[in-house]
Amino acid sequence: MSTAQRTVMVTGAAGNLGQAVAAAFASQGARLVLIDRQLELLRLAFGEDSDDRQLLAADLLDGPQVAAAVDAAVARFGRIDVLCNLAGSFRMGEAVHETAPGTWDFLLDINAGTLLNTARAVVPHMLQSGGGKIVNVGAHAAHKGMAQMGAYCAAKSVVIRLTEAMAAELRVKNINVNCVLPTIINTPENRAAMPAADPGLWVEPKDLASVIVFLASDSAKAVHGAALPVTGLS
Repeated sequence: MSTAQRTVMVTGAAGNLGQAVAAAFASQGARLVLIDRQLELLRLAFGEDSDDRQLLAADLLDGPQVAAAVDAAVARFGRIDVLCNLAGSFRMGEAVHETAPGTWDFLLDINAGTLLNTARAVVPHMLQSGGGKIVNVGAHAAHKGMAQMGAYCAAKSVVIRLTEAMAAELRVKNINVNCVLPTIINTPENRAAMPAADPGLWVEPKDLASVIVFLASDSAKAVHGAALPVTGLS
């Protein structure tokens, strides 16, 4: 199946990386299912629905909402061939011994809980249709714990472990599961938050999108359970 025949679901689609990933797949002729919490944000980023593009609002922390969005996508396009789990968030935290329950719950839910909800909804459809590709977004920070980032590092480490477990479970079912581990992504928000930093050292969204598209392609059919660093010049 060529990329032009594939249906690609992207979560967190209205964000900077989501828009870059959607553009990269669209340039290859893929049909897009774009999910974010607010339909208005999706429309600002992409316009209205079209023959090859479906915009769907869903809270990825709400399992029934995710399932309903996936069912709507399958009803329209017949299948989901690629799932890109981009939704996630960063937050500096407290020292580990001072970590508030809210910090822990927020970072685990938004980075790992959302992945679980999409996997529960999408994987059964992929199994029924005979295969697929799943690309998750972890973080390079998952490699080791850092001060005031314990909860974030732990949450992104969970993404890697879930990726590896899913790959072990699904590789014989013709489903590839891999993840990317970016460092800081060059976005307006990150530039505003770190005005003294050099964004030229960071990862460009379009470059990270290219790696995600590769992992979703047949060129990566032998790659299972990889946690691929994407570090730019940093």
